[in-house]
Amino acid sequence: MAPISKKICLIGDFAVGKTSLIRRFVERQFEDKYLSTVGVKISRKSVEIDPVQQTETLKLQLLIWDIEGSTKFKGIAPSYLQGAKAAIVVADASRKETIDHLLNHIDQFLSVNPKGLLAVALNKADLVDTETLKRLLSIIQYGDRTEVLGTYSTSAKTGQNVDEIFQKLAYEIVNR
Repeated sequence: MAPISKKICLIGDFAVGKTSLIRRFVERQFEDKYLSTVGVKISRKSVEIDPVQQTETLKLQLLIWDIEGSTKFKGIAPSYLQGAKAAIVVADASRKETIDHLLNHIDQFLSVNPKGLLAVALNKADLVDTETLKRLLSIIQYGDRTEVLGTYSTSAKTGQNVDEIFQKLAYEIVNR
C-alpha cells in the first residue's frame, strides 16, 4: 500500500528551535548554529502507525513545513498553513515572551484549519531547570481549545520528546 501524505506545520516565534526539532526528527542531527528560515522549508519523513480500525500498520508520510517565525511574515503565513492536518506550536522554554505568544499561534493555525490538531513544544528544555519547566507546564492554559493534544517539554539538542510529539500527532491524524 502506498503511503498516505499529511501536512504538519511547525509554527512559533523566531529562534525557538523549529528547524532544530525537524532536523532532530528527520535527520537525527543537531546543529548549534542558528540558521534563520526564510519563508518555508519542507521536509519529509515516513512513520508507521497502527490504526485503531485496521489490522495492518499504515505508512504515513509526514510533509513537515518549517514556517518562518518573523513577525513581518505574519501576513503571508496563513497561505502556508492552508491544508495542514496538524501543527506543532513551538516556544522556547528559556524565553517567556515566546510562551506568551503560544495562543496567538494556536488561534492563527485554527483560523485557517478549524479541524486541525495541535501539540505544543516547550523546546530548549535542556536550558532550564526541572522546577522552572514544571512551573511553565502547569501555567500554560488553552481555554476550551480541545484541538490541543498536549504540551511536551522538548529538546532538539538531547532529543527529549521529539519523536514522541511527532508520533502523537501522526497517530491522532490517522485515528480521528
